[in-house]
Amino acid sequence: MLKKWNLMIAGVLLAMGMTACGTDNSEEASSGETSGTSGDSAAEESASSEGNASEEDANGESTEAEEITVSHELGETTVPKNPEDVVVFDFGSLDTLDTLGVDVAGLPKGTVPGYLSQYDSSEYENAGGIKEPDFEKIAAMEPGLIIISGRQSGAYEELSEIAPTIYMQVDTQNYWDSFASNAQTLGEIFGESDQVDEKLASIEDKVESLEEEASSADGEALVALANNGELSAYGAGSRFGVIHDEFGFAQVDENIETSTHGQSVSFEYVKEKNPEYLFVIDRTAVVGGDVSAEEVIENELTEQTKAYKNDNIVYLNPEYWYISGGGLQSVPAMVEQASAALE
Repeated sequence: MLKKWNLMIAGVLLAMGMTACGTDNSEEASSGETSGTSGDSAAEESASSEGNASEEDANGESTEAEEITVSHELGETTVPKNPEDVVVFDFGSLDTLDTLGVDVAGLPKGTVPGYLSQYDSSEYENAGGIKEPDFEKIAAMEPGLIIISGRQSGAYEELSEIAPTIYMQVDTQNYWDSFASNAQTLGEIFGESDQVDEKLASIEDKVESLEEEASSADGEALVALANNGELSAYGAGSRFGVIHDEFGFAQVDENIETSTHGQSVSFEYVKEKNPEYLFVIDRTAVVGGDVSAEEVIENELTEQTKAYKNDNIVYLNPEYWYISGGGLQSVPAMVEQASAALE
């Protein structure tokens, strides 16, 4: 069930200078995927931000704090309010900053999602590869803030020597709270907390509506990643487990292992489990390969499933699900795509 969180309380906490910043387990690595698990509780792993003690100006009046402290999975970072020349490696954060109207200076251009293609122009610096930051170029940019996720976690210390660096990946085992906390942290850093709260309230309504409908629907779901002809299944708590954990779709197999790359499965497995809903993310479409998901998914074995017979095979947009999940644009798009299975 969707975990309720209280925006009013969050607003008070933010005003007191204490806001959580969600974390995630490492994202996929060698193939562009790294995801993992973390045994700490949400409270232990949540990131927080706190403003400096309020100062007084020459007239003795309080002035707004100029810095906040953000606690995240990789450490604690003092961040200036409204930093300039921001470098962003986490595309979910880029998605959110784009929504808030916050400009950035650089990013890894090799895997920019199509809906954020404006950042692939010469107006923005190429900060290196998604797993190999260009430290020299980043240092020359003199950024006020660097935002990273799992693929860059190994470079955290070196990037922190260049500029304040925060880890902003979504915790897949606590997706909603982590996503909301990340957005609220960015909202506080850039003075857009009210806009963030409005967006989150709207998205939460959509998630709750989907969860209510999906949890009462007949049939169970299977979430699969298609990778150049190979298939991996993902259950609750995994990288794509939000479909079960927050969106309310029951699992067709409660024993799917939670692992870095998902559980490798065959099409005989899909036929045997016979899901009512089959959600497919096509990794090949975003990282390259010879075989698309649709070429292999709809075969003589899957055609015997209820999902195929009832037209309930849903091809999820891999840009939102694989590249830039956890953004104020991508999450509502993910909700809408999952909802398509119930139409």
